[in-house]
Amino acid sequence: MASKRITQETFDAAVHENIKEFEMGPEEAVKEAVEQFESQGVELSNIIKMAPKVSADGLQEPTHNILQILEDLQESVACYHPQEVSAQLARFCEQCKQHKACRFLAAQKGAYPILFTAWKLAVACDKGLLLQAFNALSALIDGQPDLLDTEGLKLLVATLAQNADTADLICSGIRCIRHACLKHEQNRQSLVKAGVLPLLTAAIAQHNHCADMVREACWALRIMTFDDDIRVPFGHAHNHAKMIVQENRGLKVIIEAAKAFPDNPSVLSELCSTLSRLAVRNEFCQEVVDLGGLGVLVALLANCSDHQVCEQSCAALCVLALRKPENSRVIVEGGGALAALEAMKAHPKEASVQKQACMLIRNLVARSQAFSQLILDLGAEALIVQARVAHRDCEDVAKAALRDLGCRVELRELWTGQKGNLAP
Repeated sequence: MASKRITQETFDAAVHENIKEFEMGPEEAVKEAVEQFESQGVELSNIIKMAPKVSADGLQEPTHNILQILEDLQESVACYHPQEVSAQLARFCEQCKQHKACRFLAAQKGAYPILFTAWKLAVACDKGLLLQAFNALSALIDGQPDLLDTEGLKLLVATLAQNADTADLICSGIRCIRHACLKHEQNRQSLVKAGVLPLLTAAIAQHNHCADMVREACWALRIMTFDDDIRVPFGHAHNHAKMIVQENRGLKVIIEAAKAFPDNPSVLSELCSTLSRLAVRNEFCQEVVDLGGLGVLVALLANCSDHQVCEQSCAALCVLALRKPENSRVIVEGGGALAALEAMKAHPKEASVQKQACMLIRNLVARSQAFSQLILDLGAEALIVQARVAHRDCEDVAKAALRDLGCRVELRELWTGQKGNLAP
């Protein structure tokens, strides 16, 4: 497995040598350099694999578009020409979105301090420029959350609090939060301490007409409950989920938002996914039921054929049905079991849908055996067996669902515990 690293300058020098010494064309020179380094076990995912521009005499240091744009941006920020800064921020953002190697190189060459300066200038006087700064910052820190320092985290929360009424600005700022928190526990904890959670739930409640806003805010809330930073042995995922629910009315906000987007599968998928991440305690599951969320989810599963919504609504219902016979009864009587099976029929190639539906069926009957025959009469056994055969990821959950439905399941005995003779 490739593990060695080189700098962009080393790669560019190899390309330049191929062009100058071996008279290769730019594309051939890049291809040759890639093959050369990969044969040596060098990891090139953070390298821009393009021939850089050079001067006519070949003496100028090679440069890439992202570095030229960064230089232009720094100059416009220093002179503070707002229109020029805005234009350069847009160019920078577009380049960073093209490939992570552009973001990586820009970060190495000091892009964050330049963006931070532009950001601070925009906060004081220009919302349009502030939006451009947020967009550029979001693009830069995507996959590079370590770039955002303590001062930046505090300014991010303060800026969002000051501009809560401006939907597009808040949406872009929340995207920065999402990128800053993915696989970064310290940033999550710092932002929570700075007061980001009420800003996120308030954004959903206040701008529940804006699909992009609801999607971004849900995604950011969900990331706050992740435990995905391998550098930290114990995170605050569970505690953050509790804070979102108990201190910031998270469940109510999400369920109300779901009612506002009956015909938008992408938003509904985000809402369901976030709901299942927050229902981490029995009392939270009961709150979802009390708020009418169970009926919303059952109706959602029955009415939406989009596989994302099927998967996430099954996942949310699965959490609510776990060890809750009364909830299982409501789901089954409301048509939830039938809808889950219809989702399996509609999306036989989607392993995630098949898996979540199997888990839901199992939870519905695990403590409510009276529902087993009803669900079997709907054709559950054949669909679950089909999922088991078609998708390796469904093997365990499919067997568990079949077992709890009372179907015959052949279990392979891996080891009996008996001694045997060793061959000489």
